[in-house]
Amino acid sequence: MDLTYGPEEERFRERVKAFLANNLPKGWGTSDFGSMGRDEIQFLRDWQRKLYENGFLGMSWPKEYGGQGASAIEMAIFNEECAKVRAPSPLNVLGLSLAGPTIIAHGTPEQKSRYLPKILSCEEIWCQGFSEPGSGSDLGSLRTRAELRGDEFIVNGQKVWTSLAHIADWCMLLVRTDPSLPKHRGLSYLLVDMKTPGVTVKPLRQMTGSAEFNEMFFEDVHVPRENLLGGLNNGWKVAMTTLANERGTMSLAMAARFFMTYNEMVNMCRKLNRPVLKDPRVRQQLAQFYVDLQGLKYTLYRSFSTILRGGTPGPEGSVSKIAWSELNQRMHEFVMQVEGPASQLMGRQTYSIESGRWQYGYLRSRANTIEAGTSEIQRNIIAERVLGLPRAR
Repeated sequence: MDLTYGPEEERFRERVKAFLANNLPKGWGTSDFGSMGRDEIQFLRDWQRKLYENGFLGMSWPKEYGGQGASAIEMAIFNEECAKVRAPSPLNVLGLSLAGPTIIAHGTPEQKSRYLPKILSCEEIWCQGFSEPGSGSDLGSLRTRAELRGDEFIVNGQKVWTSLAHIADWCMLLVRTDPSLPKHRGLSYLLVDMKTPGVTVKPLRQMTGSAEFNEMFFEDVHVPRENLLGGLNNGWKVAMTTLANERGTMSLAMAARFFMTYNEMVNMCRKLNRPVLKDPRVRQQLAQFYVDLQGLKYTLYRSFSTILRGGTPGPEGSVSKIAWSELNQRMHEFVMQVEGPASQLMGRQTYSIESGRWQYGYLRSRANTIEAGTSEIQRNIIAERVLGLPRAR
């Protein structure tokens, strides 16, 4: 695994750094940053368009569909530098990381021409309609039906935990098209216009106070057959492409982001009024986190090196997913213990620490071991598809 960079790649890194320094709002990524001063959605939409206009989106996508035709290394360098300054993610993050790569892999030339440029420009925002009540982790048991009638599908069912559905224009929708087939073989993958009559979205408020996720209801929704991606009853294969990208990309950026969180955690301990860093138990736990982070970093690098050799993200991504999700929870639990009574304060209160940012992170981290596949499901994938162990059932 050789992760050294040549002169051309280092010049690209400097270009990325200069762009971020000149375009991020003043104070961004620090506790001094107050407000965007405008609607957050519009801010993120403008940010994505600025990235696109400067050639920093769709970097590995084909040029004929608006991409840059760049190498995976350049894409990794860009993501890594963004993580170091906590640059905002593009608004259309699911379109860029999931829908786009899946359409590139399985779409017809007409589908690629129709959807990919508008994903990059943020003209159309995407969401992912996979999980359902009762079939979130066991995706193959989903019950949303799509009946083919002539040249269109009629969709009925419900999805849940759908990020960005409240602002999305399109949905990657996994449906059951043949109930007579075994559960993984009777699925199809549809591209659904969210403005179609019969689509209803209801936000779900989380314990953080935010409403990132949504319920979606489909009642006699008409979807043209031309919006079928990857062939009838071939949806499981297409969905695995989506999930592989969800679990296997952003390796170097994720490593940089978690090391930043670790350094901020250490600095927070230094700033407390009591000398917590003199406590040997605290020092031992911080040392263990550092060891865990090094293991995570090289596991992520191994996944990235597979991509560099021409491979695609595989089931090994489940190892990384368990590692980062559970590590992030442990680090935030540790901060709550160190802060003591102040751990109960959120926001800019008199005795809150760093405006309660760690409290929000602690609450949000509870979702880490659920979203993008629960830890239990990830362990089954590792057992069966990486270690070759027999199925549990």
